[in-house]
Amino acid sequence: MLAILAFIILFHIVSILLLFIATIKNAWWVTDGVIFQTDLWYSCNSTKCYEIPNSASTTAGYLQAVQATMILATILCCVGFFVFILQLFRLKQGERFVFTAIIQLLSCLCVMIGASIYTAQRTSFQSTEFYKGSYGYAFILAWVAFPMTLISGLMYLVLRKRK
Repeated sequence: MLAILAFIILFHIVSILLLFIATIKNAWWVTDGVIFQTDLWYSCNSTKCYEIPNSASTTAGYLQAVQATMILATILCCVGFFVFILQLFRLKQGERFVFTAIIQLLSCLCVMIGASIYTAQRTSFQSTEFYKGSYGYAFILAWVAFPMTLISGLMYLVLRKRK
């Protein structure tokens, strides 16, 4: 049981790290030759970063939705970890980890929504000079964080019945 708990703690911490990196780093979209990199807030070249045009307007509602869901996913994942630690020592067997599983599955849902919106609408809030390029490592980390948070949430549901 102790090995399972250690594994699930490590798995959850890795999920949190992936979400932090995916939300903060400026490599959601990378142009050919890595001249420009775009994240959820800024577009950067080798010397300077500047705000995405019209990112605060209603025309960039998709971008704002991605920003909000990724931030919410990161916060929920962190809250889920602290709730897990509290539930580990406070609740009796059978009641443990249900709330943690719900929080983790909500985090998974937020990651999926944010990454899906970015995938579908990336050209809606980018300049035409960025159209030729590819998804960056932060975008890929967001998609990797999706199954990790899903598996973590499901592990909490399975773990609640263990002694």
